[in-house]
Amino acid sequence: MSAADAVLFVTPEHNRSVPAALKNALDVGSRPYGKSARSGKPGAVFSASPGAIAGFGANHHLRQSLVFLNVPAMAQPEAYLGGADKLFDATGKLTSEGTRKFLQEFMQAYAAWVEANAKS
Repeated sequence: MSAADAVLFVTPEHNRSVPAALKNALDVGSRPYGKSARSGKPGAVFSASPGAIAGFGANHHLRQSLVFLNVPAMAQPEAYLGGADKLFDATGKLTSEGTRKFLQEFMQAYAAWVEANAKS
């Protein structure tokens, strides 16, 4: 993690929050205090869910944690992928052209965010 220039978090939603394993990884990685491997690295949050609200709760809960962990998160565009279970075929290939376009735009914005905010 310390060698990474940035961090992209992609998460499902569990009970309006992030999965316990992700929260635990964030907590363990934040120690010892003042020596977090992620501190100051630009980040972005992407949530996906089969539900209509697309992981909104997880996305925003994770953003709150990132503030405390000193990971500046890209504000726009926000990324919520609702109905995710219907967007891929049996082989895992994305079938929605509109979603593909959005993901490409999101990743371009993220690359620009990292370029502008990563520490050398």
